[in-house]
Amino acid sequence: MTEPEIVVRGAVVDAQTRCVHYRTALDVVALRFGCCGDYWPCHLCHAEGAGHPEQPWPRSRFHESAVLCGVCQSTMTVAEYQSTSRCPHCDAAFNPGCSAHAHLYFEDGGCAPA
Repeated sequence: MTEPEIVVRGAVVDAQTRCVHYRTALDVVALRFGCCGDYWPCHLCHAEGAGHPEQPWPRSRFHESAVLCGVCQSTMTVAEYQSTSRCPHCDAAFNPGCSAHAHLYFEDGGCAPA
């Protein structure tokens, strides 16, 4: 689902949501934070620019769009994003290293409860 005019906050360096911290060819997602509902390219951008402590996207809202593909501007739910390594809309590849920070973006790391 494409949402018009999504603003990505932070130290964004290009139209595909790369930032000063993460700017490889695969760094093309922005994520919503539970504390503010805003899209940020990374946790470091949020820490530097939000003016409040970060809170991951809450499990109770995993059914809502929380991930933006910077290539095609389509949004995904947490489950959609974590079930693939490429955008389901435009086939852009995502950085597999982002999973190391899942706990910063998604409550419980986006994993199913034990």
